[in-house]
Amino acid sequence: MALLKMKFPLQRRVRLAQGLWLLSWFAVLSGAFTFCLGVYLKTELLRRAEVMDNSEIHIVPNILMLVGLAAIGTNWFAGRVCQDSLDPARFPRWKNFLLGWFAVVALLCALLISSVALSYALQGHLEESLKVGLRNGIRFYRDTDVPGRCFQKETIDRLQIELRCCGNSNFRDWFEVQWISNRYLDFTSKEVKDRIRSNVDGRYLVDGVPFSCCNPASPRPCLQYHLLDNNAHYNYEHQSEELNLYSRGCREALVTYYMGMMNNIGPGVLSIIFIQMSVMASMRYLQTAVEGALALEDPEGESEGYLLEKSVKDSLLDLQLVVLGLLKMGQVGPSAEGAAADEEGGEKPAN
Repeated sequence: MALLKMKFPLQRRVRLAQGLWLLSWFAVLSGAFTFCLGVYLKTELLRRAEVMDNSEIHIVPNILMLVGLAAIGTNWFAGRVCQDSLDPARFPRWKNFLLGWFAVVALLCALLISSVALSYALQGHLEESLKVGLRNGIRFYRDTDVPGRCFQKETIDRLQIELRCCGNSNFRDWFEVQWISNRYLDFTSKEVKDRIRSNVDGRYLVDGVPFSCCNPASPRPCLQYHLLDNNAHYNYEHQSEELNLYSRGCREALVTYYMGMMNNIGPGVLSIIFIQMSVMASMRYLQTAVEGALALEDPEGESEGYLLEKSVKDSLLDLQLVVLGLLKMGQVGPSAEGAAADEEGGEKPAN
């Protein structure tokens, strides 16, 4: 029994074709919007590429861009089919392409759903990638003269200012690295010598942070150095003082920023999936209704349209048989090879 069978007189088929034509061009715009979403997300990820350790998260914008371009092509094709759907002489030429079209659109919907799921599943990978990338960025902050790291300082400073954050987890991450270049240290100073000697690795470590950690909204002038010394500043207690610094770590800020972006993109992608599925269902009704009218040799008469020729269970079984048949055609079984060998061995010339 056909699934969701409906009657389609000529006037109703005309309205269906017209509505599907409008919907397909709206879907073309949604495909362009999907592509733009992917480009936007890709651009934002590339902006912070220097503080990311891997690029697994880039699979989400890559899928969006691929699906967006494919959606533009498939929905343009749907618009052309709608134009020829009521012409008995022109519609049959599209019949051989529609099965592949349905398969492509179903694949696009599956990819869009997977992109939404991946955006949430990769949150842990994103956080770990940022953790390692920010740690390296802070460690190489001072290497402004080293090729390949010349702009690391600028990147970290801009990141901390734009996202109002400090360090990897918090401002104390800066206490564990030498973020001041040796070229700006006075090695004749007793303080510098004492700090270098007191460290096993010979690094110049201070309880201070770069200027980009300072919060401009603070009423107190920014304290960058001697942050753990209560006697170094007037009316200061480091355990209770806000320190005039951003309290949030940059890893948390970036994860919040990217996940917020993906949460905003998610509903848009789901609406695009709904549009694509509407186009696919409408196209199926139009195809079966027009083919039914042509089969009755009455293009202007009433016909029936449906989504599936059989029930869902029977349709899945038929699809399984088709797939298994295609797999068997693509491989040569060992029994067939053995039979061919036996035939060759049996055809021996008689003495």
